[in-house]
Amino acid sequence: MNITVVSRNEKHLVELARLLRQRAPGDKIELVSGQLERFTAAMGQAAPDLLLVEQPQQGDLTRIEHLGAAHPRMATVLVTEVQSLAFMLEAMRAGVREVVPLPPTAELLYPVVDRIEEKLLQQTHANGKVLAFVSCKGGSGATFLATNLGYALAELAGKRVALIDLNLQFGDASLFVADHKPLATLADVALQMHRLDASLLASSMMVITPQFSVLAAPDDPVHAGDVKPEHIDALLRLARRNYDFIILDVGRSLDPVSVRALDQADTIYPVLQTTLPYIRDGKRLIEVFRSLGYPQEKIQVIANRHQKKSDINLHDLESACGTGVFMSIPNHYEAAAASVNQGVPILRLAPGSPIATSLKAFTSHLAGSSGGAKRSLLARLFEKSPAAASVPGAAAQFGEKQAWMQKS
Repeated sequence: MNITVVSRNEKHLVELARLLRQRAPGDKIELVSGQLERFTAAMGQAAPDLLLVEQPQQGDLTRIEHLGAAHPRMATVLVTEVQSLAFMLEAMRAGVREVVPLPPTAELLYPVVDRIEEKLLQQTHANGKVLAFVSCKGGSGATFLATNLGYALAELAGKRVALIDLNLQFGDASLFVADHKPLATLADVALQMHRLDASLLASSMMVITPQFSVLAAPDDPVHAGDVKPEHIDALLRLARRNYDFIILDVGRSLDPVSVRALDQADTIYPVLQTTLPYIRDGKRLIEVFRSLGYPQEKIQVIANRHQKKSDINLHDLESACGTGVFMSIPNHYEAAAASVNQGVPILRLAPGSPIATSLKAFTSHLAGSSGGAKRSLLARLFEKSPAAASVPGAAAQFGEKQAWMQKS
């Protein structure tokens, strides 16, 4: 959040700033020493998310009322010794959100700021959607799908997209859509969390197109430890406010950082292939997700490199994993390999590829309307495309091979 603190007492001003920075190092704190009138004269068109006024003076409540009318999204909190019922009613009429008694402590101040931040996030629930791609086994193609879907959402749907590479030790997502090294990485951002804001985040990302940027994984596995779970909270909170879609390439390791990211995700896409080793690991991973309490609708399985005539079909896969297959991506090795080797998105390199057709359908599904209409749109798109899609359905018995896989 952007927070402005106004106080005539320099010592109190510094203490309030210290408390606020301890609560959320990524928040931007601006200090105004003097009267509230000084802030109103200098603020211009931009208003903070939260205005914190200590010891308001005569006439300040009228100023606050005028500020609230001009900037309805801004929340105002007073820090004051005055706690009389008459004053509280007057403050409420002026649009003050809450009143904190002096001296402010973390126990008194933090819940107030947390409530305001939560309401702010609800108001801006043009909030970006967080989509996490998880590889059930090495080589599943999760990074390829994550990066190319990000490009498709930006280019075909005009969405603002950020891809964050959370494969902290060996992440290489940026190489899938660019042919040069990033100037900064997630580890660099983690070391500057105390000053994280939209401009720092944007400047740390590799710009692929005007609408699509990638925050690369640390370039040295040693720096993976610089990224902490609490950093993920602050990073995704900020990213949701500034991007329509945030795509996470989680890799396949489950550690405190990746689990925190999965907790925050709106949808998790486990990516596997229709071979027994992938299915076995996919089943285990889905069981882990269930043990973490993720609802069934949050987990959307993707079958990558699918061939219609393969020994194991999608029904086998659904029966073995105990969940439906959200969609399948057809196998087209030549186009995918060329895309990866050149660092060029497949929609640019081979727009007629069946993989590109599937990505277009996936993009339409995500960028379209919600609810049943979205599912029917996806079904119609897949009926017309070479990519086979399967939607979760009723369970059935599929013979001895399926029974064997369920036991494995």
